[in-house]
Amino acid sequence: MSRINKNVVLALLILTSSAFLLFQLYYYKHYLSAKNAAGLSKSKGSRIGFDSIQWRAVKKFIMLTSNQNVPVFLIDPLMLELIDKNFEQVKNTSYGSTSECKFFCVPRDFTTFALQYHLRKNEEGWFRIAENMGFQCIKIESKDPRLDGIDSLSGTEIPLHYICKLATHAIHLVVFHERSGNYLWHGHLRLKEHLDRKFVPFRKLRFGRYPGAFDRPELQQVTVDGLEVLIPKDPMHFVEEIPHSRFIECRYKEARAFFQQYLDDNTVEAMAFRKSAKELLQLAAKTLNKLGVPFWLSSGTCLGWYRQCNIIPYSKDVDLGIFIQDYKSDIILAFQDAGLPLKHKFGKVEDSLELSFQGKDDVKLDIFFFYEETDHMWNGGTQAKTGKKFKYLFPKFTLCWTEFVDMKVHVPCETLEYIEANYASFWMMLENRQGGKCRSRRTH
Repeated sequence: MSRINKNVVLALLILTSSAFLLFQLYYYKHYLSAKNAAGLSKSKGSRIGFDSIQWRAVKKFIMLTSNQNVPVFLIDPLMLELIDKNFEQVKNTSYGSTSECKFFCVPRDFTTFALQYHLRKNEEGWFRIAENMGFQCIKIESKDPRLDGIDSLSGTEIPLHYICKLATHAIHLVVFHERSGNYLWHGHLRLKEHLDRKFVPFRKLRFGRYPGAFDRPELQQVTVDGLEVLIPKDPMHFVEEIPHSRFIECRYKEARAFFQQYLDDNTVEAMAFRKSAKELLQLAAKTLNKLGVPFWLSSGTCLGWYRQCNIIPYSKDVDLGIFIQDYKSDIILAFQDAGLPLKHKFGKVEDSLELSFQGKDDVKLDIFFFYEETDHMWNGGTQAKTGKKFKYLFPKFTLCWTEFVDMKVHVPCETLEYIEANYASFWMMLENRQGGKCRSRRTH
């Protein structure tokens, strides 16, 4: 009897031990391993391995463009920020030496590259090879806005964007066009009726919501996640340009219509003034850019850009605007060093500051400083003879890039409202051959 009891006890011990062992294995599998995996995932963020669809799509795209000698460069803001933060690591990584995918494997819908238009080659062959590699591609074209005022060329279309999708990831290739002021321009991504609006989530694209202008970047080659790519030499400068890159075109059609009604002045005097005014504007831009002071075309100079895409020959000066918070104490000295002596200074930094510098050939540079209130902006004016002060009120505005006399410069994005605040509704008639020197509208 006692022997049977011993066997029973031994069997129970073995059964209990087995159950405990199974419980430990179950606990490790379903709790500890999950906890460790969560910790590992937390330490690596959202990165996944080289088998990710994002990395494979980028790899195939780089292979495609490299084989076709199409020099694309990376402009994806998320990727450029990651690369900049880890630049020492990227700089010291050689081709094929990386063992972990840290950049192109971050989950996202798009990876964005750019291509300079004049460097594109064999578009049809490029598309065909891309499709053979598994990509689905679409091209977005539009009219060249620079030819808008020329009847024989106004319908000319240029490529603006390419989108190539591989499975769930897409490559957005932005086409940059060279412009006269040695900068790069890209157009608006506007979908035509025949394009599938569900092809990709277009609203998530970082480029193409509006036309944009960028400084021409110097490029460098780096190895990122085992792939050789070109990036801007100063990645963060390019990233910082993106939210301020909006571009508005001169109204070429309206300018041509204006000159059909009011003949353009092509006299020797008018041509000489425009040449001197252009040189003065270039010198002013160079001086202010060196100081890091943003500015925009104001008053008659802005009117000339908006109405006739040129300098008004009767204005006798160049007008710029600057936000008072961007004022620098050495601005007068900088202009004097550039060969532009101070002609007059009205007001003070705290109230109604206005500076005027004398250029050559009696062309004057006027700089108006703008002050911001809760619901409007204003700049001050002082009557030279009496010292009487005036305030000129403007609705709040933002700044956009444009092209003017072969330069990339700022104008108020809300240009018409800005001009009407300056000249009321009769701005179309001011400073043409039938009119005289325009005067700003004094609000109060």
